[in-house]
Amino acid sequence: MDNDVSTARTAGAGATALGYLALGLTLIAFGLLSTGVFDNTAAADAAGLALVVGGVTQFVAGMWEFYGGNGFTGTAFALLGAFWVTWSAESGAGASKEVTGLFMLLWALLALSLTMAAWQMGGVAQAAFGLLTVSTALFGIAALASNGGLGKAAGWVGLAAGAVAWYGGTALLTNATWGRRALADGWRLAMPHRGHAA
Repeated sequence: MDNDVSTARTAGAGATALGYLALGLTLIAFGLLSTGVFDNTAAADAAGLALVVGGVTQFVAGMWEFYGGNGFTGTAFALLGAFWVTWSAESGAGASKEVTGLFMLLWALLALSLTMAAWQMGGVAQAAFGLLTVSTALFGIAALASNGGLGKAAGWVGLAAGAVAWYGGTALLTNATWGRRALADGWRLAMPHRGHAA
């Protein structure tokens, strides 16, 4: 019986698609509400979505990925989940522009680390985390400088990052469900061995 349980756990699905879909949807809402496309909206209006979808769901996806032995996606989703939970709490607390700016710049460092780590994973991961780096850096600078125009530009970049993450998650999920490459996913799920011919 114990053997059956461990086999079921090992054969279970990973949470990579879930993590990227949660990141994508949260960034799309966060970015779009920051652009000024809709009247009387701001990024803070995405706090509820950021808490549950971006925060809790991504954190759970990160833990699931760690359980499956995937250090990169486990780290990415767990830390980004923590980011969204913290941001949703901070957005309702009326933090100063200095605190908000510093917070976003620190998370830009996290996004930069993820971008560097994703360098061998293909274009989708590189683009999603690269755009996230630019977006959070711009949001941080916009907050420190009280520059609404720069904040809107950051929203558009965040929207683009969300679209890339959403597409990547959709491609991974669709390809796994269909059992073939129905959508180009741009991921290298197996790393090449160093020192061997490609």
